[in-house]
Parts: sequence; structure tokens; C-alpha cells
Amino acid sequence: MPDPIPLPPRRDDTAADMRSLVQLGQEEPQPVPAPSTQPFLEPDWPPDEPA
Repeated sequence: MPDPIPLPPRRDDTAADMRSLVQLGQEEPQPVPAPSTQPFLEPDWPPDEPA
């Protein structure tokens, strides 16, 4: 796969994407969530009750 072509940041104060708003100084960078330590847990289903 070819590398993406880097684009210059927008200089428009009506920019809608977060990266451009951060570069313009209008927004703070979004926090990066921590990786899950146990991504494959069993679902927490309620126990089956006998009829």
C-alpha cells in the first residue's frame, strides 16, 4: 500500500476536523483511551432460570 500524501493543515477557522482545530489552537487534543487489558471477556448474561 502506498504511503498517504501529507496535506498541509487548513488555515480556515471554520474547519470541522479535530486535527485542524487543534493546530489552529481552537481546541485541545482529544485524550487517547488506554488499551484494554482483557479484550476477550465472556459476556455477563443473567443466569438461565428454570421454568
